[in-house]
Amino acid sequence: MKLIVGLGNPGREYKNTRHNVGFMVLDSYLGKVDWKNKMEASFFQTEINGEQVIFLKPLTYMNLSGLAVSKVVNFYKINIEDILIIHDDLDQELGNFKLKKNSSSGGHNGIKSIIAELNNEDFARLKIGISHNRLIPTDKYVLGKFSKEELAEITKNMEIYHNIIDIFIKNGFESALNISHS
Repeated sequence: MKLIVGLGNPGREYKNTRHNVGFMVLDSYLGKVDWKNKMEASFFQTEINGEQVIFLKPLTYMNLSGLAVSKVVNFYKINIEDILIIHDDLDQELGNFKLKKNSSSGGHNGIKSIIAELNNEDFARLKIGISHNRLIPTDKYVLGKFSKEELAEITKNMEIYHNIIDIFIKNGFESALNISHS
């Protein structure tokens, strides 16, 4: 069983904000599906290529994302190597991405929360660049909405993000890492 988590904040006021890029990727990947509210998250379970997959958008707000993730991991007994977290990254240019695992939070509060709740940092992460405008306080910047041009840049790479998710589900992190670097 695989767990694919998109990080963000629930509510209309956060739609299309930089911090919600994880939610945006899952919504794009899945299209219109019937999300259920379960374990403090929007929850969707399906089978892909014979693999059970849970897609999760925590409803706990970014800084407490680990609460929802740990509930699902513990209930379904999901192995750490079967978890992929998709989130924004201030340190990368807009739309660029990096696939990593076994690293610190890099200051990202959602990742800090997940590491603390799982007591482990060896899960995979798809980090999507949102750039960083240092003229705007970080909290205001990440909660700010993408401009039309920024949204187009993020959308341009959605197929790549989808492909990484597909490969992760089918063959795991190492295969996804090889695809992401090609």
